[in-house]
Amino acid sequence: MHRNGHVGASLAVYAPFGFLVTALASIEVGLVGAAGVASLAMVPDLDIRVPFVKHRGITHTVWFALLVGVAFGVVGLALGFQSGVAAALLFGGAGFLFGAVTIVSHLLADALTPMGIRPYAPVWDTEYTLDLFTAANPLANYGLLGLGGVVAAVALVAGAAVPV
Repeated sequence: MHRNGHVGASLAVYAPFGFLVTALASIEVGLVGAAGVASLAMVPDLDIRVPFVKHRGITHTVWFALLVGVAFGVVGLALGFQSGVAAALLFGGAGFLFGAVTIVSHLLADALTPMGIRPYAPVWDTEYTLDLFTAANPLANYGLLGLGGVVAAVALVAGAAVPV
């Protein structure tokens, strides 16, 4: 997929978490999360700019998703410790989910294309593809962007309507 498709996929995958974040914190925090996943949606494709790294290689695996999740989790822990252990655990867990889910959404979108992904490489080399449309298909990319935007918006509005 291209940028629009990946942003849409990240918003769609974030939607259930966005609902919870909004219901437990605020619509502003939910919107910041949505903006965050949208802005990080293309991180796995940075492999295109790194010499000697194959496109849809290591940055398109669950191992990379775990690594990004751990990195965001550590940042969350550090930020949360300023408010105590409970906050550190909450922020750390949220950071892990935020990072890992953003990368997984990218993998899911790429699995829709004929090229597919090998999410467990190098442990298992099985390729996964739904082969629904090419990565450059503008209708698919804009459709996924629209779908993700609507799903995320509904989730955030519904989360804001939950009485606290």
